[in-house]
Amino acid sequence: MSIKSDHWIRRQAAENGMIEPFAPEQVRMVDGRRIVSYGTSSYGYDVRCANEFKIFTNINSTIVDPKQFDVNNFVDLTADVCIIPPNSFALARTVEYFRIPRSTMVVCLGKSTYARCGIIVNVTPLEPEWEGHVTLEFSNTTPLPAKIYANEGVAQMLFFESDEICSTSYRDRGGKYQGQKGVTLPRT
Repeated sequence: MSIKSDHWIRRQAAENGMIEPFAPEQVRMVDGRRIVSYGTSSYGYDVRCANEFKIFTNINSTIVDPKQFDVNNFVDLTADVCIIPPNSFALARTVEYFRIPRSTMVVCLGKSTYARCGIIVNVTPLEPEWEGHVTLEFSNTTPLPAKIYANEGVAQMLFFESDEICSTSYRDRGGKYQGQKGVTLPRT
């Protein structure tokens, strides 16, 4: 298995629609203002956060249960900025829609700009032949409110290509998050 470079990422995006919309270079300025960068990097792709958020709230004092998740534990927000309460989290999605090749596995890492502020990004790996918007979790590990910016870089995707094709892909298994659009809550 090998990590893939910016050349491979550009080729897959152009020929196979692997990432849409796609920024072939790093974008650091928009309308003359500095932003948290997104787009193609040396060995990865920095994704943006869309403006759709689900902010966790404990207003109902319920138990968080992945098998019986209560949608009332979230407050929906559509905005250019999301304020995450102290020691809490929010869900969002990528602006980009992904179509992962069968020979490829993708791993997501948080960007250091957010990590240095105590904001941790967590997603599961993107498996071979998975497609959809990536649901992102932002954990605010600080005792202060934390700010996330929509349409700016939030995480980096690293692409690993195997020397052989997997025998069963995410699509073959009929994975429960296949083709997801928008912020997707836990499913069993």
